[in-house]
Amino acid sequence: MTQKPSSGKSTPQAREDRLKAALKANMAKRKAQARARSAGATDEVKNNKNSSEGS
Repeated sequence: MTQKPSSGKSTPQAREDRLKAALKANMAKRKAQARARSAGATDEVKNNKNSSEGS
């Protein structure tokens, strides 16, 4: 299958732009996952402290 560039950009430049966009989205996703893990770990530590204080 052959596709013509719809935006008029040269093929290598269009590929670079797609790669940049994909990398940016991937990095944002990974940062969000890391923040969620960090927040979850912090909450878990707090929960463990609170449950041991009550005993």
